[in-house]
Parts: sequence; C-alpha cells; structure tokens
Amino acid sequence: MSSPCDPLHAPVGDVGAALMMVDSRLKSIQGDRIDTDPEQQELTDRFVASVGPEGAAAVLDGACTLILLFMEWLRVAYAEHEMDAIERVVPNLVATLRRMPMSIRPEAIPTMAGLVVAAGTGLSPSLWRAQYGSWTEDEMTPLEATAFLLAAHINHLTDDPDFATRMVADTLSASDRD
Repeated sequence: MSSPCDPLHAPVGDVGAALMMVDSRLKSIQGDRIDTDPEQQELTDRFVASVGPEGAAAVLDGACTLILLFMEWLRVAYAEHEMDAIERVVPNLVATLRRMPMSIRPEAIPTMAGLVVAAGTGLSPSLWRAQYGSWTEDEMTPLEATAFLLAAHINHLTDDPDFATRMVADTLSASDRD
C-alpha cells in the first residue's frame, strides 16, 4: 500500500535554488568563516525577495527534496556498513541544532528531527510536514540548517567538501538529459 507521503506524490520544487543556498553556506564554512558574509547574505535575501510567494514555496519544496536525497544517500551509505542512518544522523542533528539557540528555536527541533526521520524512511519531508499544518516563519532557518547539516555530514563522510552539492547537481543534470 502506498503512503500519502510517498515522494511520488510530492512536488520536487526548486531544487537548484535550494542547492545554491546550501552550497553558499557550505562555502562560507569551508572558508573558516563562522559568520555569514554580508554580501552573500544580501544576495540571498534579494533572491528570496524576488521569487515571490510561489517561488518561495518552490524553494521550500526544493529544500525538502534535498533532505530526501541526502537521507537516501546516507541510508545507502550506512547500510553498506550495516549501520542505521537514522541512528547515526538524527542525534547529531538534534545536538547541533540545540547548540544554535540564537538561530534555531527549541520548538522547531522536533519538527526537523521528524522531517529527517521521515526522509530516512523514504517519505516525502514536505508531505510529512503538511500533515501538521503550514510551515511557519520560525521553521525556515531550521529547515535550511537541516539541509546544510546533512550536506556537511555527507561531505565529512566522503572527505570531499563538494560531494553533496556535486551529487545533487549531477542528479539534476542527468534528469535534464532524460
């Protein structure tokens, strides 16, 4: 029986824009910068403002698609070593989000953990979240942080600072050819 949260029923969204935002954060961290580059932040803010509500919803769905893709990769990678991705990823994600109290409100953390568990079990994060109502403004930064932290986790496992971004970009390129 198919789940109503099956990714086949979910909008893919603007994965390219979501990937650009995650990649931008990854690049700022790779450059040993802890704070956000004001120029980069301004460009990101301008981009988000320019897309309008429909575009913002598409970027939101794109971020959820990234989380699904990242968790699928992690699920397969950990399974090859007879480990459970959810067991390896979620505690670290929750602990890291808890260390960001200025950016991440505590009440958003269980939602992000649930989102990652949903993705790790093959469910669409956006459809899983939709069961509980609309996204809130307070969940936008935690969602971006979650996608970023999953990408950083993949990059750490592969010892390649661009692996997660390249993996998704290659997937997008392949789907465009098909």
